[in-house]
Amino acid sequence: MTTSALIPCFQIMRKKIKPKAGQESVWDYPRPPRLEKTNKALKIEFNGQVIAKSNRGYRVLETSHPPVYYIPQEDIQMDFLRKQEGRKTFCEFKGSAIYWDLFVNGKSVNNVAWSYPMPSNTFSPIQGYLAFYASKVDACYVDGELVQSQEGDFYGGWITKDIVGPFKGGIGTWGW
Repeated sequence: MTTSALIPCFQIMRKKIKPKAGQESVWDYPRPPRLEKTNKALKIEFNGQVIAKSNRGYRVLETSHPPVYYIPQEDIQMDFLRKQEGRKTFCEFKGSAIYWDLFVNGKSVNNVAWSYPMPSNTFSPIQGYLAFYASKVDACYVDGELVQSQEGDFYGGWITKDIVGPFKGGIGTWGW
């Protein structure tokens, strides 16, 4: 590896935001990622409808990414979702993901959520859970706070006031 390839990482570390009391830095999250149960109130809204409401979620914490929240299907209005045929991706940590489309009162959005039907052993607790892209629905909330979506949509993280970055995902951050 050349010295020039390391420069972006050094630049990021200089820009790392120091967390205040009660905050977490995504740069303190591990790699490989950690799965953590959460009892925070999670809510998703789309086209005037509450799609999901739960306090039985999990969050995945990975270096440089805001948390990704997984919600059990029992707490999701699954009649609004349809599993996509054919589209799959692979995560080296969680396994093969499938994707979901959302249809509510004449409005739809593709690739709104993903899940792992047969996750790796480490991530087996999220079998039967879905994660949603905050950017593709009208609103996502964590404990009543409206979340900001992670730029770039690849990772699907939810940003709240208690999470600091900088965050990977936007333009110019793929090489971090």
